[in-house]
Amino acid sequence: MTSMINHELYKVFYWAAKTGSLSSAAKVLFITQPSVSHAIKQLEESLGVTLFYRNSKGVSLTQEGSTLYSYIEQSHILISLAEEKMAALKKLDSGELRIGGSDSLFKHYMLPYLESYHQKYPGIKLHLNHGTTPETIAFLKEGKIDLGVVRMPIVDPQIEVMGGIQLQDCFVAGARYAELKDRVLSLEHLLEYPIILFSRNSRVRMAITELFQSYGHQIKPEIEVGSVDLLIELARKGLGISYVTKEFISKELEEGSLFEIQLDIQMPPSQVGLMIMRNMPLSTAASKFIELVN
Repeated sequence: MTSMINHELYKVFYWAAKTGSLSSAAKVLFITQPSVSHAIKQLEESLGVTLFYRNSKGVSLTQEGSTLYSYIEQSHILISLAEEKMAALKKLDSGELRIGGSDSLFKHYMLPYLESYHQKYPGIKLHLNHGTTPETIAFLKEGKIDLGVVRMPIVDPQIEVMGGIQLQDCFVAGARYAELKDRVLSLEHLLEYPIILFSRNSRVRMAITELFQSYGHQIKPEIEVGSVDLLIELARKGLGISYVTKEFISKELEEGSLFEIQLDIQMPPSQVGLMIMRNMPLSTAASKFIELVN
């Protein structure tokens, strides 16, 4: 059957047809002329047609040979383009990198890495998919992103998470609650004030809910938002006490527009890591980004 023909025979045919010479084809392919002749004979026998006429100058294509060459030439061009594309991807001259994560982690954690990566590999197109941790996990499993930046822990046998940095979350307030600035509050006392939290399906919201439950309390926010910027601004405006990541509000804490609420318990730190599919090959672009972050 023609489908079982060794593709190397087509390569020999291509160069013999292109150069019009069996000896020239042999030089290009680094094989002997008898090997070229044998390969062409094999191909002709497999296809059941004559592909070349022999002449004093070398060889010329028959009508059947010309028809075959028109197809093989297209295949050769496509293969050459594919090889060039693979070389470009390997050198990171082109390609894309798709990363999933929350707006806040992109802005406050990933931005310096994204900037450095873009400067180092300007040919790689960056695609940022915004979403909560559960959404980012879904993006990864559906193949919509190459990697995700998430808060840990992530317990999923299909996913591998590499640790990045440690963050500290805290409650903060603005000038409206200035009387709390030098006081240490219990959780019961804190809950007497309006609380502003991330939306329910965020990893930060889940963590603080679990923490309060471990102390026997239910935390019910008066306002729920979907971005760090809103958490910060609403606290500054005095609409309540926001739960935010301390590293993301260093400017506000330094200038005094926000202050940290001191509690009588130790708030546990959280880890941010890069998430990839376990046992799945990474693109060169994704591997280089992970190397940059770690």
